[in-house]
Amino acid sequence: MRIGVCPGSFDPVTNGHVDIFSRASKMFDLVIAAVFHNPNKKPLFTMEERVEMLNLATKDITNIKVDSFSGLLYDYVLQQNSNFIVRGLRALSDFEYEFQRALLIKKIVPEIETIFMMTSNEYSFVSSSSIKELAKFGGPITGLVPECLEEKITKRIREKS
Repeated sequence: MRIGVCPGSFDPVTNGHVDIFSRASKMFDLVIAAVFHNPNKKPLFTMEERVEMLNLATKDITNIKVDSFSGLLYDYVLQQNSNFIVRGLRALSDFEYEFQRALLIKKIVPEIETIFMMTSNEYSFVSSSSIKELAKFGGPITGLVPECLEEKITKRIREKS
């Protein structure tokens, strides 16, 4: 079975993330959307909330599993019996950062391959941080996040502001 792991903080999940999951689901037998606990970040949503939101946002993708993890990505990937990490890229700056990370993982665990997927044009400017900033100041996030989560995301961002 070919398994692709899509790691990220997903705080919050965007339509760009869902687009990558959907496209990856055509390449792999199973896609794992893995919420990463990053101790260097203060997330807007708890790990459990992000997992729940990803489950709602990806309910139409039949071969996806949502999970969470902390620790080293390559350990998690191997624990999932996978050799593939899927990374979505929006811009050249994303590539530079992700390329260095991929090379480091490749050095440590040569059998793991990192697959880079360019975002669809319509989501190239969408990031979780831009969604938070837009909603914080009352801007519309319609079409940028899954419709089923728009109200929850807007409410939480405004509560925290």
